[in-house]
Amino acid sequence: MTRQSVLIWFRNDLRLHDHEPLHQALKSGQAIVAVYCYDPRQFGQTRWGFPKTGALRAKFLNAAVENLDDQLQALGSRLWITAGFPEEIIPPLAAQIQATAVYFQREVTQEEVSVEQKLTQTLQAQGISYQGFWGTTLYHPDDLSFALGDLPDLFTHFRKQIEGQKIPVRVPLPTPQRLPSSPHFELTLTLPSPDWFPAVKPDRRGVMEFQGGETAGLARLNEYFWRGDRLRIYKETRNGMLGADYSSKFSPWLALGCLSPRLIYQEVKRYEAERVSNESTYWLIFELLWRDFFRFVAQKYGDRLFYRSGLRGISVDWQWDQDLFKRWQTGQTGYPLVDANLRELALTGFMSNRGRQNVASFLCKNLGLDWRSGAAWFESCLMDYDVCSNWGNWNYTAGIGNDARDFRYFNIVKQAQQYDPQGSYVRHWLPELGTLPGDKIHQPWQLTQGEQQQYGIRLGQDYPRRCVDFWASIKANEKRFRPG
Repeated sequence: MTRQSVLIWFRNDLRLHDHEPLHQALKSGQAIVAVYCYDPRQFGQTRWGFPKTGALRAKFLNAAVENLDDQLQALGSRLWITAGFPEEIIPPLAAQIQATAVYFQREVTQEEVSVEQKLTQTLQAQGISYQGFWGTTLYHPDDLSFALGDLPDLFTHFRKQIEGQKIPVRVPLPTPQRLPSSPHFELTLTLPSPDWFPAVKPDRRGVMEFQGGETAGLARLNEYFWRGDRLRIYKETRNGMLGADYSSKFSPWLALGCLSPRLIYQEVKRYEAERVSNESTYWLIFELLWRDFFRFVAQKYGDRLFYRSGLRGISVDWQWDQDLFKRWQTGQTGYPLVDANLRELALTGFMSNRGRQNVASFLCKNLGLDWRSGAAWFESCLMDYDVCSNWGNWNYTAGIGNDARDFRYFNIVKQAQQYDPQGSYVRHWLPELGTLPGDKIHQPWQLTQGEQQQYGIRLGQDYPRRCVDFWASIKANEKRFRPG
């Protein structure tokens, strides 16, 4: 066999559209060997004792990988699926098939970059060329007017520079219509452990059924923009917590690269030309900009994203109380908005952006617990887990991020009354509170004994008493955040 093939190592780029490694491999005219490697490190436990990749996210990932294989087979190729440490598996595979090069998408955070470095060192020693490509953001860093080391620390300044200088978004690369047939060879592959993918069904009360893969991601894009025509009211509805179409729900597919942000941008622009251009169409691009910002922040600051003191290096006397954390984690805090969101997360792998902000604020500013425990729990549960956005947002909420607003907190009751005024969302996830009217449901601790009998609710039995007093806990944790 001659050295006339390119090995593409798929990672968080599980799509065929707008895929530069695939595009460049096709331009080379060589055969293409596509490989996906399940890394066992991603299926271990966090330092907090829960799975690094929870069952619902694992299911979504597995479906995305299988969908990529189906699509490659439809084009005359296939996806070789294996398990093990990529830095130990990819180089021998490349040597075995006599590949001329290995192409992959670059990542920015510690664990992923370490794998890349080990892999490329081995490839270099073997005389196999390699190339990493940037394909996760709306704006390519090479097109920015500043180096990533000079990234503005405030999102608003970043956004204004992008918009003020009218930096263009690159046109997404086309989806291949046909792939050259792969060379004939036999590879010895290690299959992923079935234990990594336990049988699990999301709760039927979830906002929608999330199916992993590019095919499902493109279908959701078409449904939300074109069939449902929901983009025109995105800004007005995006804070909704109950139902499929309050927001785009693109994030799970973006997280695994099943959807390209540049394709979404292109579709927004087509929507603006064919239907309407308004604040809502702008706001969806605005949210993609936030995603870019967190990715660039991770590139700029490296491991500081994960430090207890955060990007700002603020030493906070974060507390640790296993029982208190368990109450937060399982939705037993006694604050209905917090509890409903955390139960939704555990049962479906999804939570609205409004919910994430509130439960994160409660963990940090009311319970005073180590913010990293919450970030790790989100990592375990969320189908749309994105390392940069997740840890960047937790830095921000904890008040230790580079764009944080000091001791900023969410007034949980006020938020509940504003975004769930009739209690529909809380009632949906906390059926034990189902008899309470909207003016009672968000503050059950205020129920008198008579009202508890009237509505058939026993505080401390049917629903927990609140674990902390809201204002007293805010005051105590503000002192801890700003000692002296």
